[in-house]
Amino acid sequence: MSDPREELTALAREARVLLERERARGRTHVTWEAHAMRPADAGPRPRGETSRAREAPAGSSPGPFSANSTARASAIALPGFEALVPSPAGLAVREDLPDDLGTLARLVSECRKCRLCETRTNTVFADGSVNAKLLFIGEAPGRDEDLKGLPFVGRAGQLLDKMIAAIQLRRDEVYICNVLKCRPPENRTPLQDEVDQCMPYLEQQLALVRPALICALGLSAVQALLKSKSSMASLRGRTFEYKGIPLIPTYHPAALLRNPALKREAWEDLQRVRDTLKAQGAS
Repeated sequence: MSDPREELTALAREARVLLERERARGRTHVTWEAHAMRPADAGPRPRGETSRAREAPAGSSPGPFSANSTARASAIALPGFEALVPSPAGLAVREDLPDDLGTLARLVSECRKCRLCETRTNTVFADGSVNAKLLFIGEAPGRDEDLKGLPFVGRAGQLLDKMIAAIQLRRDEVYICNVLKCRPPENRTPLQDEVDQCMPYLEQQLALVRPALICALGLSAVQALLKSKSSMASLRGRTFEYKGIPLIPTYHPAALLRNPALKREAWEDLQRVRDTLKAQGAS
């Protein structure tokens, strides 16, 4: 079973996303009928009464209760985006690493903290816009990425480009990076000590880019960021939070190439990414 605290955090995040979406559509209040929360011993509902929540139109002033005592309504105002989504307070720029991305990339290119430096051709730092609101994180470079020094440039990268286009964005409008900056031999799964050595670089990237939303591609990336051992099946379809930033997991493009049947679920995740960005006014 999954951690109940993790479940509650995910539910709270999803509730915030839904409220953000309604606010972005122009609604200022969401109204619930009081009898929707009737106690169990309150007896049957009056004839015609339902537990359906009613939406107050933008610009209305519903007040705390209506005049009808059998269908009293409680209104919850939708505050501004800043009040709904926590600021990335957990994203602090590290003093032990360069505070600009160019210098950080050069430091990464010289890194010899783990065994992967012995087999790499190039380090793979990032690609895309440093002002991006949407940031994609994969697990590690592959063969093509190791040769070119850029993330997601092989077949999986071509599919990622199509996924980005499907949500009306371009590759140069997002920021793309990996947990690991060097290719593991034979594209094996990253080892924990390799992740531990590279995470400070990734955290500094995130602190400097400060995206509005993270899309984590593949189980290894999701587990590294959320420090979870849960399966992708139990993680995808939900919105989490990484140091104050919404995080949406989905399948790695390479997994979609191996198993095209997963593309439907991946598209559902991308729609969640798109809708979250729209709700934030970040697209």
